[in-house]
Amino acid sequence: MSKEEVKRAIEAILMVVDEPLSELVLAQIIEVPTEEISSHLVELAQAYESESRGFQLRAVAGGWRFYSHPDLAPLVEKFVLDGQQSRLTQAALETLAVIAYRQPISRARVSAIRGVNVEAVMKTLVTRGLVEESGTEHETGATLYRTTSYFLEKLGLNSPADLPELAPFLPDIDALDEVLATLTD
Repeated sequence: MSKEEVKRAIEAILMVVDEPLSELVLAQIIEVPTEEISSHLVELAQAYESESRGFQLRAVAGGWRFYSHPDLAPLVEKFVLDGQQSRLTQAALETLAVIAYRQPISRARVSAIRGVNVEAVMKTLVTRGLVEESGTEHETGATLYRTTSYFLEKLGLNSPADLPELAPFLPDIDALDEVLATLTD
C-alpha cells in the first residue's frame, strides 16, 4: 500500500467510528506497522490544521477521532441542539466532578462529600454513559464508580490525570480565614 492509500484508509475508517480508535487497531485493520500509522495520523492532523479545515483529527481517550473544529462550535451546537437542551443539572455536574477527581469512589462517599443523597443523579450519569461501575470496596462491599472513556472524549482528555488542577480555583488560606472571621462576627 502506498503512503497515500494508507492515509485514505485511515480517513475512511475514522469517518465511521463512534469512539476514538487506537493506532494498534488501525494498524491491524490496514495491515501496516503501528509506527507507520502513528506518523500518518500526526501528518494528517497537522495537514488538516494547516489547511484551516472545519474539522480536526485528535488523539483523545487512547485513540484517534475526527472532531469539528472548536472555532465552529457555536454553529455545530446550533445544528445539533436545534433548540433542544440536554444539559446536566448543577447536582449532576457537582457529582460528576467529585467522581472525576476522587475515582474510584462509592456512592456513599460521593453523598458524604456533597452532603446530599446522590442516588438519582448517579443513575442519570450512568445512563448517559459518563460514569460506570469499577468494582467493589474491600471493607464495605460498596460498588465503586469511575468516569468512562466517553466522559474523557467529551472533555477532550486522554486520561483522568489530564484533568485540570483544582488548587488554582480554591481560595488561599488567608482569604478563607477572612471569610470565616466574617461568619463568626
